[in-house]
Amino acid sequence: MPVVTVRALEGISIEKKEELMDRITNVMKEVLGKNPEATHVIIEEVSPENWGIRGKTVETINSGK
Repeated sequence: MPVVTVRALEGISIEKKEELMDRITNVMKEVLGKNPEATHVIIEEVSPENWGIRGKTVETINSGK
């Protein structure tokens, strides 16, 4: 049972999440021969205040501070 975890900033639409899950599941089947029925994809959404780049939060960077 493969498990794939994706971390991304919050705000992804349900449609985009399902598209991502479908594509990841297909890649696992195509590349590794994994059964799509047993493939789990987990999307962990992180708030911009809890994600840092270059020593600043994404929230700070997006606000232009």
